[in-house]
Amino acid sequence: MIPREILKKIRQIEIRTNRLVTETLAGQYHSVFRGQGMNFEEVREYQPGDEVRAIDWNVTARMNHPFVKRFVEERELTVLLVVDVSGSGWFGSVEPSKRELAAEVASVLAFSALRNNDKVGLVLFSEGVETFVPPRKGRRHVLRVIREILFYEPRRRGTDLPAALQFVLRVMRRRAIVVLVSDFLAAEPAGPGGRTGPQPRTVGPLFQLAPLGLRTVSLLRQVNRRHDLVAVQVLDRYEAELPDLGRLVLEDVETGELLEVDTADVRRREQFAREQARRQAELERTFRAAGVDAILLRTDRPYEVELARFFEMREHRRRRGG
Repeated sequence: MIPREILKKIRQIEIRTNRLVTETLAGQYHSVFRGQGMNFEEVREYQPGDEVRAIDWNVTARMNHPFVKRFVEERELTVLLVVDVSGSGWFGSVEPSKRELAAEVASVLAFSALRNNDKVGLVLFSEGVETFVPPRKGRRHVLRVIREILFYEPRRRGTDLPAALQFVLRVMRRRAIVVLVSDFLAAEPAGPGGRTGPQPRTVGPLFQLAPLGLRTVSLLRQVNRRHDLVAVQVLDRYEAELPDLGRLVLEDVETGELLEVDTADVRRREQFAREQARRQAELERTFRAAGVDAILLRTDRPYEVELARFFEMREHRRRRGG
């Protein structure tokens, strides 16, 4: 049995996200995420205005007047949500936490897929892949996906982004929409002898963004070539700028490291904000270089605005043939 409070939370998210899907993003999901290709539907008589290249010359020769082939887009898609459930996801200076926001955004995409009769799958990862829910259709399945994102208790607290990307390449044979939801605060995995990649400097739960390593960037490109990869970055405002709260002793929620920091120091706060802005710009350049569309969401701002802007950007690019 699922506890009543969990059911209530899932139901609240379903109501909010369904309203957004219906009222704000109606039709946009369908137009910006394309099907696998074109399926032949029928041959019919040529009508003025039909594309000449669509003429079926064999049927035309038999019938002594022109016929054209008609194709329709294969609409069935698979949406794979790849969600970071490492310890930093529970940090939040406001409600919702980063993990709750990730669940709500994933719900919007899942219910959009449900309205289009598409399949939805889920990968949860921390220092490795924690769980995999194979893609399926239906409301009950979508609600299970939301429950897993919100209430799954990971076995580990760190982050191994390359492991998640390699898993996607291994299990997803057909083209899919892969939505990677993470704060991208720790980009490289722990090696056999400890953490060998570039590591973030932490201020308690306030990570400094780490540059994506070469291995991670290579895997992003591979996944994006095989699938349609979208990176959704979820951050808290205090991961962009330190609050003025005096001298604090803070704990890194992923490593357990304790750190004392004087947040009343204006120069320290300004330096932190500049460094985070520089690293954020570097991360966005990396996504562009890998051909990956990215969305930046913050817990203190309405995610609907950024999500709508993303759909509009994709629609505009599609119309231009990009």
